[in-house]
Amino acid sequence: MAKRFFLIVLDSFGVGELPDAYKWHDEGSDTLGAIRGHPNFCCPNLRALGLFNIEGVGGGVPSPKASFAKMAERSAGKDTTIGHWEIAGIISNDPLPTYPEGFPKEVIEEFERKTGRKVICNKPYSGTEVIKDFGEEHRKTGALIVYTSADSVFQIAAHEDVVPVKELYRYCEIAREILKGKHGVGRVIARPFNGEYPFARTANRHDFSLVPPADSMLNLLQKAGYATISVGKIYDIFAGSGLSESNRTVSNANGMEVTLQMQKRDFEGLCFVNLVDFDMKYGHRNDVAGYAAAATEFDKFLTEFLPGMREEDVLLITADHGCDPSTPSTDHSREYTPMLIFGAGVKEGVDLGVRKSFSDISATALEYFGVDKEHTSGESFWGSVKK
Repeated sequence: MAKRFFLIVLDSFGVGELPDAYKWHDEGSDTLGAIRGHPNFCCPNLRALGLFNIEGVGGGVPSPKASFAKMAERSAGKDTTIGHWEIAGIISNDPLPTYPEGFPKEVIEEFERKTGRKVICNKPYSGTEVIKDFGEEHRKTGALIVYTSADSVFQIAAHEDVVPVKELYRYCEIAREILKGKHGVGRVIARPFNGEYPFARTANRHDFSLVPPADSMLNLLQKAGYATISVGKIYDIFAGSGLSESNRTVSNANGMEVTLQMQKRDFEGLCFVNLVDFDMKYGHRNDVAGYAAAATEFDKFLTEFLPGMREEDVLLITADHGCDPSTPSTDHSREYTPMLIFGAGVKEGVDLGVRKSFSDISATALEYFGVDKEHTSGESFWGSVKK
């Protein structure tokens, strides 16, 4: 029977501050802690799997159906890109560049010259506020709204009636070519919006990431002949490296629907899923109620997904960083992440403790498929959980 490994990343679903959170001014951050008491939070499946049995979380069940762990990030940051790279076996010892004062003059001037459009804003900004404050000027002048955040990102916002989406993507590709070396930000992000003031962002976001600096588990699995299927923005995060198939999504609901479709397909390999709404729609907007409701929506998805798993299937649920919606900050938070691993061939209730790196997930997936991890990082826990 074909082996299938479903790796689902709940984008930003942290479970408490890391010991070095103070370096990022994230003391006290706890994304799960912020939402679990809200009336919108109802997650019986996650509870039964063992989410609350994870060390330091509290409120666990007597006999968890999954094995579980608390994952520490070894990489120097709390960015989506390096979080996913670490999950896939690549440790980033140096932080990706950030621009709390905006991008330097030489970067902006080269971008303006190559696109033929002026730039406005060029400072850290909330994605919803920046279009309120600069949207009208953009529509009148055609200038591109360039902004950043506490993360390593170069974001370009444009009204779809002023800059067609394909043209905005071309501008992002120009920025991606410029932003290399010392200015190699993790992601260049297209942020199209439409309508009238105060405007609304559309679902046509697209990320243009750095190519990973080394082979990840995706490349190793692909070389070994396994399918490597992306659902959501995984393809963008890895710049397509090591991925055999891309399935773009516009929401958590769409991502879960596509994942259910994948479950019904015959393939042998890895299905790597990112559910971005936790982060993009709720964490960054300090929306505790929305985040709690999104967790409940995912739990309902598990009601359908879990019974549909085949004999050889493995499901692993984790996250890439935190984004506590209850703190004054709207940025990512430096947190531990959860890890739940479940399947007919996986032992129930094994407490794997606190793992030293997200990359243990990569090592585990590779061992499951019998593929040598080569130079990728991580220590497999497959031997501890397989029946």
